[in-house]
Amino acid sequence: MIKDSIILANEIRKQSLGMVYRAGASHIGGALSMADILAVLYSSELKYQPNNPSWDERDRFILSKGHSCVALYSTLALSDFYPLSDLLDYGKEGSSFLSHISHHIPGVEVSSGSLGHGLPFATGVALAAKTARKDYRTYVLVGDGEMNEGSNWEAILLATKLKMNNLCLIIDYNKLQGYGRTDDVLPLYPLKEKLEAFGWNCIEIDGHNHDEIKEAFLKARQTTDKPTAIVANTIKGKGVSYMEDELLWHYRSPNEEEYNKALKELEK
Repeated sequence: MIKDSIILANEIRKQSLGMVYRAGASHIGGALSMADILAVLYSSELKYQPNNPSWDERDRFILSKGHSCVALYSTLALSDFYPLSDLLDYGKEGSSFLSHISHHIPGVEVSSGSLGHGLPFATGVALAAKTARKDYRTYVLVGDGEMNEGSNWEAILLATKLKMNNLCLIIDYNKLQGYGRTDDVLPLYPLKEKLEAFGWNCIEIDGHNHDEIKEAFLKARQTTDKPTAIVANTIKGKGVSYMEDELLWHYRSPNEEEYNKALKELEK
């Protein structure tokens, strides 16, 4: 288990790249943009037991942008939920490591990828904790393009009404989605002010600055009467120079030359 979040984030990026390259898969850009958030979550924020993934007191983490699954698969392996060698099965016929996150993998709460479903599901999980008087917290990571979905805003309204201070929404705000720039497809600006108008405690941060990420989670835990949304400004493809802020890497898989170039950059 890697407890240094900076080292963990870099390893997540390397493992994710390897999985996508070997499988000829896509969505590496969005996986790289959220690596720092996952690294902080699993190195210092979440309560969990790798040898007991169903531990009743664990914090729940839901990845709503399930197409970026390689980053979470990598994070869980690096956090000792299963051996790193298991990642070699990603994308193979008959493998449980599917190209959208699968609940058959230890540490994964729910299969996802139908965008707009993760936050409503997480709201229900957080409500269950409140009803049962459990102390665990629920965290859900969504993409910014996913915020186009009306189901998210229904859940946002409900969470406000129920004063769900045990719910933390993290938005991977990398400004790109499947069909182009988020502000060209369906503008979200001003996102922070919108969420505040819906009654949420909202914190805007640099989603690659680990100190800011940790501080945001601390503030979320200290909020007593409302849910918290963290608007994490990120860069799609973060960590690999030729992938950064390029829509191409929402879909494209790196060839051998591109993979080696990316790995060389990360190994520096």
